[in-house]
Amino acid sequence: MLAQLIADGVLLLHFAFILFVILGGLLALWRRGWVWAHLPALLWGVLVELTGWPCPLTPLENWFRRRAGQPGYGGGFIDHYLMPLVYPAGLTTGYQVLLAALLLLVNAVIYAWVIHRWRVRRREHQTFGQSSGRS
Repeated sequence: MLAQLIADGVLLLHFAFILFVILGGLLALWRRGWVWAHLPALLWGVLVELTGWPCPLTPLENWFRRRAGQPGYGGGFIDHYLMPLVYPAGLTTGYQVLLAALLLLVNAVIYAWVIHRWRVRRREHQTFGQSSGRS
């Protein structure tokens, strides 16, 4: 029972990490420090897509599933959980390169927006500081 709960927790963690890789740059609108956590995660996500490296969370989840008496699964997290929902049949290297490019494009747009918002806030702060200093 405990092993199954841990396996499910690893599954949720894995899914949350994938969402963080895709959209984590948006957290930089809230706190700039998120950039330093997100950029390495983004790099990892792109490298996994381009190279086919396995994510260490997949064997960890499978280990706990086997400990709970459940079968593990072959392939990776994306192959097992997301492929049937999101990806077209027959994922090829070309599709993986496209996914990596889309991941980079989405994050380039996000970071362009984040940088724009930072600049707007800085100008607003400077303008407010100048006007309040003259009173």
